[in-house]
Amino acid sequence: MVKRSSKSIIDSFLSAESIGKDANILVPVNSELDEKAPLPKTLPLFPLKQMMLFPGVVLSVNIGRTIPTKKVEAMYPNKQYVGAFTQKNDIAGFLTINDISPYGTIAQVVRILELPDGDTVVILHGKKRIVAESIVKRSASPQLKYKVFEEIVAKKGDPEYDALARTIKDLAIRVIDLSPEISSEMIFVVKNIEDSNLIVNFIATHVPIKIQEKEKLIGIADQKQQALTMLEILAHELQLLELKYHIESKIKTDFDKQQREYMLRQQLRIIQEELGSDPLSQEIKYLEETSARKKWGIENQKIFERELKKLQRLNPASIEYSNQLNYLYTFLDLPWNEYTKDNFDLKQAQKILDKEHFGLDKVKERLLEYLAVLKLKNDLKSPILCLVGPPGVGKTSLGRSIAKALKRNYVRMSLGGLHDESEIRGHRKTYIGAMPGRIIQNIRKAKSANPVFVLDEIDKMGIGAHGDPASALLEVLDPEQNSTFYDNYLEMEFDLSKVMFVATANNLMSISPALRDRMEMIEVNGYVLEEKISIAQKHLVPKQIEAHGVGQQHLVFTSKPIAFIIENYTRESGVRELDKAIASVIRNLAKKIVLQVDFPRTLHVEHIREILGSPKYLYERYQGNDYAGVVTGLAWTAEGGDILFIESSLSRGTGALTLTGNLGSVMKESAVIALEYIKANCRLLDIPYDVFERWNIHIHVPDGAIPKDGPSAGLAMVVAMASAFTRRKVRKKTAMTGEVTLRGKVMPVGGIKEKILAAKRADITDIYLPAANCKDIQEVNELFIKGLNFIYIDDISDALQQTLLKETVKGVLKIE
Repeated sequence: MVKRSSKSIIDSFLSAESIGKDANILVPVNSELDEKAPLPKTLPLFPLKQMMLFPGVVLSVNIGRTIPTKKVEAMYPNKQYVGAFTQKNDIAGFLTINDISPYGTIAQVVRILELPDGDTVVILHGKKRIVAESIVKRSASPQLKYKVFEEIVAKKGDPEYDALARTIKDLAIRVIDLSPEISSEMIFVVKNIEDSNLIVNFIATHVPIKIQEKEKLIGIADQKQQALTMLEILAHELQLLELKYHIESKIKTDFDKQQREYMLRQQLRIIQEELGSDPLSQEIKYLEETSARKKWGIENQKIFERELKKLQRLNPASIEYSNQLNYLYTFLDLPWNEYTKDNFDLKQAQKILDKEHFGLDKVKERLLEYLAVLKLKNDLKSPILCLVGPPGVGKTSLGRSIAKALKRNYVRMSLGGLHDESEIRGHRKTYIGAMPGRIIQNIRKAKSANPVFVLDEIDKMGIGAHGDPASALLEVLDPEQNSTFYDNYLEMEFDLSKVMFVATANNLMSISPALRDRMEMIEVNGYVLEEKISIAQKHLVPKQIEAHGVGQQHLVFTSKPIAFIIENYTRESGVRELDKAIASVIRNLAKKIVLQVDFPRTLHVEHIREILGSPKYLYERYQGNDYAGVVTGLAWTAEGGDILFIESSLSRGTGALTLTGNLGSVMKESAVIALEYIKANCRLLDIPYDVFERWNIHIHVPDGAIPKDGPSAGLAMVVAMASAFTRRKVRKKTAMTGEVTLRGKVMPVGGIKEKILAAKRADITDIYLPAANCKDIQEVNELFIKGLNFIYIDDISDALQQTLLKETVKGVLKIE
């Protein structure tokens, strides 16, 4: 870039043609006062509005048209000195000393011009800083009394000051470049300033910084300190401008991107309209045509049309458009008033249930009754069925069989781990990512308003921070309320009264009382050994043979190897673990077929042992009756029935009772009750009362690592303690179960079917049961209880008389 001389710059800026209407001409020139022309004691006051003049700077001030040019020339003659001070506020009338800044500049009137548009421009040349003392003449042209401001001038050639001046120049160029208020030509002027003493004054006048900061600068006497302050102001201003530029650039980029996308969409829409393939129009047309074929009522049609008009008003690029479109498709896909025709052939339903489920006669009978009522009344306003039982007994598949028998659509919803109420009732559609509740989602999937709806694992719902889903299900499972089920996403009611809900659960106590009250509990018991063998032969083995591609001609499963698998490799009430074991055996045979290795077509026990390895479980067997104080009890677990041994022993002491074997609180209470009963009835057993003060009794239930609890061991504990104190053994091959009271009553217990089958597996023949459990025996297939002798007990004294032998154990110390 070619440098221009200072004189040529001044001449070009002072030419009348270069002065604009709003231009402020700022040119650095020599600011020395003319020593031959002495300064007057007072100066005409030249007020400046929102600007400040520094020494060495030429400034053009646009006075406007308020004062004629000739009058301005009379007030401020050419080449005359004036006092240029910044006016603090825009007031009408005469100025006072308080209306102007305390510091100003002696300025020489260089020229007064009248522009073509009628405005008057006064060109001032700043000479030296002064301090205002008073206004001696208050008039339209006030006179100012002043004194010269004493400055501490930086030494010429001072390297520190020169470095400050260069830094200020660089920052000023960057500020001018980023500021839209300053002409880019000013960069050229700043670059050509070579005098370090002039750079601060020029930048302070030229850069649009706050007027308060300019007042601070002009009041600093030390030029070096003034330069440092100027540097701080410019650095702060540069940071603000850079941040502003970054924000504006980002906004402009986003806006340009939106404009570009909008233009492209408009062009695409026009092209598609010309080709007759506008997807938006086609989508709206599809919605309209599909809604016309729906069998919903007038109210639904009005709501759909209203929501469709709302969609047409939205911008396709907005999030609201996609949310509204999803809502319309959900609304359209729901089966409003769409029902499948029921098949009420109960004989066919009986065949399907018998074919797909072995046993469960009581459950099947209740389901057929349910279907019979539905056929006669065509109304489902009856308690919701809840199938309660251990895992793997076929609760979920029963629901599928019901749907097959009725020829209804089938849907299943797992409630395990559900802890958010909105999963049932849905979210408000105003939220991003909103969706209907899982009830409505599954009804949409079922494609009919009367499916068989299985609510699986209803006992495994939780309570989270977003509400209680079990409480939300109350409306769903109440026949009096579910005809007006309200979903938050749909924002309207949906009729669930025709849906056949079937719930499943493992533990009844985990379901809230209010929810239990709305359901009819149907107990699905576990399977006995014979039932499991039949299920395996009729269902599991054929299913696994087909699944592994082995073929019936390659394999024969007899009942003995299946029974061996059940007794040694499974411990459950259902058949899920049995199914896995059979699959493992067939996979091993499939490998041998592919490798062309010889294998037996008919499987035996030794083949099962070879394939599955050593037995995983060992069922308890009856261990004889050689000791007093040992009784065989019957227990029920989630895996089915089992026997347990209750051992009691005496030792010299003070009558303490010790309990071991990982017992729960209920079993501990049963032991305390048993001891108290024996103490209260010691005369009936010929036991001296002081025995209890001189002997400690210890009750132990083996398998201490396994937690045990429940009231069923009460009767066995009484007999075990009585046997220990009387030294009389218990009859052989005898087992018992029942809860006891302090009065000596034997109370009924649950799980009778599983318990007696466990006793039969353990080679026990005589089973003592509470008299109230007689009805449970009548419901068990006679084939399964063949060879068992049941003795029903109503009072503990009867049990003691019948179970304890007369003679005492020989060779032991007699208790005295």
